[in-house]
Amino acid sequence: MSMANVFSSDAFSVVSLTDAILKAPYKPGRIGMMGLFRERGISTTTAIIEEKDGRLSLLQTSPRGAPPNALGPNSRRARALLVPHIQLESNILADEVQNIRAFGSENQVAGVQAVVNERLVEMRANVEVTLEYQRIGAIKGLILDADGSTLFDLFTEFGVSQQTYGFDPAADVRAQAVDIARLIEDELGAEPVSGLRAFCGAHFFDRLIAAAPVVTSLQYQESAQLRGDLRAGFQYGGITWEEYRGSVGGVAFIPDGEAYVFPEASNIFKTYFAPADFMETVNTPGLPIYAKQVADDELNRWVRLHVQSNPLSINVRPRTVVKVSIAS
Repeated sequence: MSMANVFSSDAFSVVSLTDAILKAPYKPGRIGMMGLFRERGISTTTAIIEEKDGRLSLLQTSPRGAPPNALGPNSRRARALLVPHIQLESNILADEVQNIRAFGSENQVAGVQAVVNERLVEMRANVEVTLEYQRIGAIKGLILDADGSTLFDLFTEFGVSQQTYGFDPAADVRAQAVDIARLIEDELGAEPVSGLRAFCGAHFFDRLIAAAPVVTSLQYQESAQLRGDLRAGFQYGGITWEEYRGSVGGVAFIPDGEAYVFPEASNIFKTYFAPADFMETVNTPGLPIYAKQVADDELNRWVRLHVQSNPLSINVRPRTVVKVSIAS
């Protein structure tokens, strides 16, 4: 096979490239590692979120034979959210594969594939950090685009207000943690959760671990833990507190003086993946990421790699997350 048509082989089809980028090693963000968001592929470019207002109420006693209490129908509301479209392209020039020839056990396709895979890893990393940014926005209730503009304000979308709490590290830290937990539990109802976790900004976390009750508690638990780096997380007051590391353009994902306490519940945090805008993927369940190539038809000097993802990460119950601000 000549180098002129090596990219026309099946190894570089949309299926093969997508399979390669899905298998490519990458460094996921903290939220991706946790598996907090339940992922699902959808075959449309719009996600329909249905809300059903289940409610509990006390029933009034009545004489036997009297008319019973009446339970009316639950109200339902459906919201259509357009799935964001993320795409990235990069050219592989002819010079980059100029001297790749069959040698030993390697063939031309394998050699060029190594060049392509290296570029795909780099492109995937950009998509992954964008997805992480979207998910942290879903936790905070405000999903932003790369330029800072608002994609979705979940509080506006669901017609609710954000729960906030003013935190004072000089006061009873455990009692405040319990107060925060109660705010979340009131919104959760019977929703099953595995625990409560807080993503903290650096300043908030430093003030928290310096609080006298926390220091004393850690000393009783395990003195070696206190001597080590607590930023990976520790439990206090029924909440696992950890410093969240992540920033875009020098702007921290979690502001220094804030923390967001949320339930670890897969029925609340969801990521929907819509199909790519390729003819061959129309009306098929979406994948987390796609890759495709386009050749320079005129001069045959380059091959363009196209990578895209169509994710929508949301918190369907945004009031279950409490924004905690610390006194300066």
